[in-house]
Amino acid sequence: MSFDVERIRALYPALADGYAYLDGAAGTQVPRPVIDAIAGAYRGGIGNVGGPFPASHRSDAIVAECRAAIADLVGGDPAGVVLGPNMTTVTYRLAYALAATWRPGDEIVLSRLDHDANVRPWTQVAVRAGATVRWAEVDLATGELPAAQYDSLVGERTRLVAVTAASNVLGTRPDVAAIAARAHAAGALTYVDGVHATPHGPVDVAALGADFYATSAYKWSGPHIGAVVADPALLDTLRPDKLASSGDEVPQRFETGTLPIADLAGVTAAVAHLSTLDDTAPGTRRERLVASMTAAEAHESALFDTLLAGLATVPGLTLYGHAARRTATAYFRIDGRTPAEVAEHLAGQRVNVWHGHNYAWEVTGALGIRDSGGAVRAGLVHYNDRSDVDRLLTALSKL
Repeated sequence: MSFDVERIRALYPALADGYAYLDGAAGTQVPRPVIDAIAGAYRGGIGNVGGPFPASHRSDAIVAECRAAIADLVGGDPAGVVLGPNMTTVTYRLAYALAATWRPGDEIVLSRLDHDANVRPWTQVAVRAGATVRWAEVDLATGELPAAQYDSLVGERTRLVAVTAASNVLGTRPDVAAIAARAHAAGALTYVDGVHATPHGPVDVAALGADFYATSAYKWSGPHIGAVVADPALLDTLRPDKLASSGDEVPQRFETGTLPIADLAGVTAAVAHLSTLDDTAPGTRRERLVASMTAAEAHESALFDTLLAGLATVPGLTLYGHAARRTATAYFRIDGRTPAEVAEHLAGQRVNVWHGHNYAWEVTGALGIRDSGGAVRAGLVHYNDRSDVDRLLTALSKL
């Protein structure tokens, strides 16, 4: 296994501005091959899809290549990759389609750990359908989402279980496979939010038991494109609202309007980039992705150990989340300072972090910090190095 962070960092033009980019959980920077792919699509000439001329043929190829790339990244089927402007929009689209079959008395199970994009669409369509919402609770001391509680939450009327593969604030990685097994045993579907999980390690949707797996390319060095990956046969059972004049085939029936073709070229380039994080990995693109994301996860984990050790020495710092399996994401507050004040101070020291609830609406409410400013979030991704961690810790020591 090989991982050369200096080589990887050199591919990211934005990292040359002198800032420590610890804001990757809100969106990563973009490497040169992605920038070049988007520009190249425009330079080469593109048109709308389905036409008889070369520019349209190029667009057809770009869309197909993008679906195949995302499928390789998560272990899915290209014919089941639904594309959209972001995960939230695609999730709402699928929520409307799924809820069309729900009836009063049906149930859905949601998690307090989740980003609101995997909560609010479901609660809203449940109200319209007369379905009951049941909640899986977080162990607030550890940040864990115990899978055993689903034994009493999932029943014969459960239609859907929505759960995150990783918390975007606490970093917690729940046992999604165990939760999905309980859902499937009851005949329910699973909708897994993989937006925060996908950048931090290899993904296999089948191993997770995800009937639907959502991801966002801008969280893994691509442009702002969202996708949901599902079995094409499952998608074919759903009838979303659509224009009478638009095609009815899967997955296109879920995609409203014209896709941003050039950005899709950037998504394919981002997947190719991720497949080279371990530049010694052999095999197919899927095999290289698994090896590279495994190497990236090991790199982030080692850096995160250093970060956690440093945060433990900061006076008055409270860290939220201590799950056994987690991404390299730290969410903390410092006594006597609001999260906004800490983030402003760090920005003045050329360190980028986020603060607030970060759309983790339910868990920050349960922790009792949502209405008082949330907390500060510092997240590591594959292009971060020891100097980024040291700069954060040094800047915090100056408070």
